[in-house]
Formats: sequence, C-alpha cells, structure tokens
Amino acid sequence: MQRRYVTIGLAAAGLLAFAAADAGAQEVVKIGMSFSMTGAGFNAAGRQASAGARLYVQQHGNMVAGKKIEMILRDDAGVADNARRLVQEMIVNDKVQIIAGGITPTALAYGQLVTQAKMATVVMISGASVTTTASPYFVRTSFILAQSSWIMGEWAAKNGSKRVVTLVNEWAPGTEAETAFKQRFTELGGQIVESIRIPLANPDFAPFLQRIRDINPDTAFIYFPGTQAGIFAKQFAERGLANSGIKIIGPGDLTDDDELNTMGDQMLGMVTAHDYSASHDSALNKKYVEDFKKANNFRPNFVSVGGYDGMHLIYEALKKTGGKTDGDTLMSIDPETRDIVQPIYIRRVEKLNGELWNTEFAKFDDVKDPLKVKK
Repeated sequence: MQRRYVTIGLAAAGLLAFAAADAGAQEVVKIGMSFSMTGAGFNAAGRQASAGARLYVQQHGNMVAGKKIEMILRDDAGVADNARRLVQEMIVNDKVQIIAGGITPTALAYGQLVTQAKMATVVMISGASVTTTASPYFVRTSFILAQSSWIMGEWAAKNGSKRVVTLVNEWAPGTEAETAFKQRFTELGGQIVESIRIPLANPDFAPFLQRIRDINPDTAFIYFPGTQAGIFAKQFAERGLANSGIKIIGPGDLTDDDELNTMGDQMLGMVTAHDYSASHDSALNKKYVEDFKKANNFRPNFVSVGGYDGMHLIYEALKKTGGKTDGDTLMSIDPETRDIVQPIYIRRVEKLNGELWNTEFAKFDDVKDPLKVKK
C-alpha cells in the first residue's frame, strides 16, 4: 500500500513507540474502540475503520510481544456525549490500556479524559488538524484534510484554475479544508470568488450547487464527509454540473472509494487529492483490497486504512516495549505535532473493468499538516 510512514509493513520507519516505563505484566492488551457504527451520516466510518482493524488482526494473529490482543468495540453513534461515557466505561470497567479514536467530534470529547488517565490513544478516523491538540496522548494514523486540501490548492493553481468557489460543511474538518485550500491557492495567484458553508447535519446541496452554477467559476472546490456522497451525486446531477464546464475538485472524501461506484458516471474525470486510493498499483495494496473485500463484501476506503495502520502501529509499539502500555512515554516521528507525515496523491475518477476508481497520476511526498507547520 502506498500509504505513509505508518505504511503497512514499514514499521522500521516508526511513527511512534510506547516506551517502557513500568513493568505492568498484563497478559491481555485491551484496545477500546469508540466508533460510530450506527446513526445518521457516520456509520460507514466506523464500519470501515473496524473492518480494517479486524483484518490486520486476522492477518497477523492476536498475539504480540507475548500478549493477547483484545479489541472492545463500542458504538457511540457519532455522538460526543456517548463517546465520552463509553471511553470512561472502557477505561474504568473494561480496564483497556489503549483507546482507538473515532470521528472528530467524538475524539475531541474525550481528550481531557484520556489525558487524566494517561491513556495512549490512536486516532484512526478523525481528519481534523485540531484533533491531536486535544490531548498529549493522541497520535494519528488516519488522514488530515488540511494535507490533501493544501495539495489540491497547489495542484489547481498550477493546472489552469483561476477563479474558484469553495463549498464545505460547517464543522472543523470542513473549515480546515477550506482554510488550507484557500491559503495555498491564493499564495500561488488564484482567486477565491466566493466561500460557501453548509450545515453538517442533513445537508441539502441543491441550492448551493445552483449558486455555484450561477456564479460560473472555472473550478469548484468541494468538501463533505464521504458518507454524504450519495446525496451530493444526486443533486449534482439534478443541477447539471457535470456538463457545465466547471471543474470539480476536492479532498478525497468527494469521491470516496466506499461510495464511488454508486455515484454514477457523472463522477468521471473529477480530480481529488488524498493519501489512499483502493486502486493504488502495488502488490501490497492489491492483496489488501482483495483480502478486505473477501472479509467484508465491500471495497476498502481511506478510513479502513486508518484502522489497519492503527493496529499495525500498536503491534509494532508493543514489540518495542515488550508488551508494556504506559502512555507517558509516547513518542512520534514528528514530535511537535504527534501527527502523520505522508504522501498525497492526485487522482482522477476513471472507469476500469466496469467500475469507477480513483486513479493516481501525481504524487507529493512527505506532506506535513500545513496548519501546524511553523512559518
């Protein structure tokens, strides 16, 4: 898999290690996962991340450093209060030693809790820059919207886009995607004609897509969670934007692998930037996609790899510590941010063997979170 420095199979690059501080001789290492498995809008994120985590354990066994790995999955339905309560229960009652973090609002909800518990927390889903600032015990193996949006801004400015309208959801990942794109795009001479924000819950894209068509920019930068792709695709077709001549670009959620095949041929040619594509041409990724589809009956997306890489990180850390799980000595390849540094790919939607795929055609190496890079 093309992924990043926590790339599957590349533990030697080492995103982090949980260094030894106490002898704690647990025979079982419990990993508490608070994911959105049900509820409107984000159940697909929990489904993908948990499936990726399970696949890693299936492939590598449930024993590491002489300890048995036990995953405890709780459904927070994407609700912050639920997540805080569930994480507290897993720490107090289930005696978990590591937390696996979910979507942005839920992860932010228990930052203080895991800080007080000195609990190592691997963020497997959230893509907001702000997330890892919520606790010194947070590290991330998922993705960062600002990374892909910044690169998208650079690519757009260098590939013919001059006048852009941005359309994003009103929540931290959306506003950060907008900020990163605008900053890089305007630095390179582009013009933002208008910035539009829409509600996260129950979005109606139609009037805003019509607004974009009326403004008639050469390009529209659009972000929404991948789980809203079906709504977007329907309203995108209704507004005739596929034939409008307006280029549609965005971070990878726009053409999420999990949803892409149901969105229709109108998505053909859309250009996005992201850290993962299920069509990545490597033997490792082909095996991952094959094994994942066999185990789950659906295509893996970037969230699934956050879960898979999260378990890989935990396994390699436990090997280095001999199975000890003290959170106080958490280290990172980028200690200033405790965040992921990874390649970002530019992809175009193409039809291959009758299916829609995000085909990579350009690569930007070693991308840090631009919203955390010191100027």
